[in-house]
Amino acid sequence: MNFQQLTGKGVRIAIIDSGVNPAHPHVGGVAGGAAIEASGESNIYLDYLGHGTAVAGAIREKAPEAELYAVKVFDRALATSIERILRAIDWAIARRAHLINLSLGTHNAAHRTLFEAAIARAAAAGAVLVAARAENQLPGSLDGVLAAGLDGDCPRQSYRCHEGRFDASGFPRSIPGVPPERNLNGISFAVANLTGFAARARQLCPEGGLETLRRVLEENALSSAGPD
Repeated sequence: MNFQQLTGKGVRIAIIDSGVNPAHPHVGGVAGGAAIEASGESNIYLDYLGHGTAVAGAIREKAPEAELYAVKVFDRALATSIERILRAIDWAIARRAHLINLSLGTHNAAHRTLFEAAIARAAAAGAVLVAARAENQLPGSLDGVLAAGLDGDCPRQSYRCHEGRFDASGFPRSIPGVPPERNLNGISFAVANLTGFAARARQLCPEGGLETLRRVLEENALSSAGPD
């Protein structure tokens, strides 16, 4: 099947972020979700910041038939704890997510071992983490992660691969009447865009782990180009 025609059907994606507004037209609903709170969990995962909703919209654009799950770790600010992130990853693993979108990162080296263990748990369950690639940033700099770099010149409907490194656009879906530079943008959305393309790769190879997804993505880099 042509990579452009893949829709992410059958692929479950957990979006660890500020929650999601499922009624947003760019999102088109979610399959479920939870808020990971300091004292436990709740089913109130509504997004008050807009960041997670924009991430979900970018993923939905690339993988319109994927099942999206909102896993809220941010509330009124883009700040959280390592404990909540790890619990969110485990929540996604327990729901049999195939891809776990982490548009976040930390440079705290003390968290390295914790992230390595979480990546191993995900891999054992057939899940792949997608995170930002930046020097010494966790978890994107670790082995076992599908890392996304930011390419400011990359069209939104494509991604690039150079020497095994993937780069994507840092812009979410456009908002009518809002110039792109005034919309949310940055490496968070490069991660989201690559997650959407990874969902197509996972649909093509349903039993594929990280290396299989990387191979499929390498083979199809820039072949996904279409109208922006």
